[in-house]
Amino acid sequence: MTNNSTPSTRLAPPIGGFQEIDGRRVFVHRSGSGGPAVVFLPGASAVGLDYFGVQQGVSQFTTAVVYDRGGTGYSDHLPLPRTAAAVATELHELLRAQNLAAPYVLVAHSLGGAYAHRFAQLYPQDVAGLVWLDAFHRDWDDFMPPAASLAETEQMAPDLEQLEQMRPTRREMGAELLASYPEHVRQPLIDAKVSDEWLCVGIAECGALVELATELRAGPNIPDVPVVALTVLGIDPAQQARTLQEMNEGKTRMDAALVSAVSHGEQRFLSDTFHHRLCFDRPDAVVQAIRDVVDRARP
Repeated sequence: MTNNSTPSTRLAPPIGGFQEIDGRRVFVHRSGSGGPAVVFLPGASAVGLDYFGVQQGVSQFTTAVVYDRGGTGYSDHLPLPRTAAAVATELHELLRAQNLAAPYVLVAHSLGGAYAHRFAQLYPQDVAGLVWLDAFHRDWDDFMPPAASLAETEQMAPDLEQLEQMRPTRREMGAELLASYPEHVRQPLIDAKVSDEWLCVGIAECGALVELATELRAGPNIPDVPVVALTVLGIDPAQQARTLQEMNEGKTRMDAALVSAVSHGEQRFLSDTFHHRLCFDRPDAVVQAIRDVVDRARP
């Protein structure tokens, strides 16, 4: 699916603003001060403000930045999916336009891992550290069962009719996950997340997972910087038990390989949350992982 539509009006973000990149508006919200700056790379179907709660914790000890990559969230439309290089280049330009000094600590959740890895391939000198939040790995298929391969994941994406049926449930889930957010942020974000526009974007971004992995395998490994990987092993009742067990075993080995590739890598396990709930259920663990990488990255 390609998100080519260009509506006459755009949803207005409840906080934050826009940075013009190549004639397009990219949503960005920053808080805190100091460095290295921490930059959140959202997962598919997620937006920068999903990490607002964690951002507030991180802003107590350094600059924290959330944003929406082009074609997603509050940012202007672009055809989706995009290459990892296009997303990484856009982020690099955004951070420079915001006058944020490199190097940065990249915090990647889910699909955001693909873009963080590509950023690190293209701009290794601009990466001070990485925090991997149950994130995408270019060798995913080497660790996962066939039923959870990237190709199968692409095929399992819901269609618009299924999304329409899921809308009430998604609204309820949004209300629960964002319950602690300020009302002026919470309600507009819930409404936007169940809009046709944003639901379509979530499908479109996952349309080229195999190509993303291929693109990343053509480049180098992540640079030798501090890395903390949070591996989520919670039992999600929505998934088949056997497949979930195999996936958890695969994620354990996959993240272990990631952190073993650097001099200062650490893997931490969380069994009391699920993939999509990580930053809402365990903001304490996420903030602590970020703080530890920031401390290790500082001179």
